[in-house]
Amino acid sequence: MIDADHQPGKNDASFRPNQIFAIGGLPLQLLEGEQAIRIVEGVESRLWTPLGLRSLAPEEPGYMARYEGGVRERDGAYHQGTVWPWLIGPFVEAWVRVHGGTVPAKQEARKRFLAPILQHLQSAGLGHVSEIADAETPHTPRGCPFQAWSLAEAIRLDRVVLAENGIAKISIGTLSIGI
Repeated sequence: MIDADHQPGKNDASFRPNQIFAIGGLPLQLLEGEQAIRIVEGVESRLWTPLGLRSLAPEEPGYMARYEGGVRERDGAYHQGTVWPWLIGPFVEAWVRVHGGTVPAKQEARKRFLAPILQHLQSAGLGHVSEIADAETPHTPRGCPFQAWSLAEAIRLDRVVLAENGIAKISIGTLSIGI
């Protein structure tokens, strides 16, 4: 991050999910080749959880594993490791892109990354995806249990990013999930 803490020229090199947008989640891919592969691999190994991406890598200073406590503690944890399920969309899109965008890559991404989010549809807010979750196992859902952008990214993944020949695998309205 540039101009960290509202100080011009101050950089924050913390490992966060923002970089994934250079490869996925936008109509235009900004980075390609080895650089894109390294970013996607780094995000997968350091930020990915079954409910989405952590907002900060565990080894970074200030990392908080749980979103809990009073208002001050929760506010302090919000962007310090807390998982954001909506970020699964840009991440999976980037992952599929660096793996060639092939049908086998889409099938693997569906099993590895989308399936855990779809399992969550049965837990916190029935038929929905939570706003946030704890950064560490068991990744307890927190915040709003009916978060529109979290659910929207799961639907976008299914219907756009991971669709094989234009065929979607789930229907959120009837909750029929075919993985």
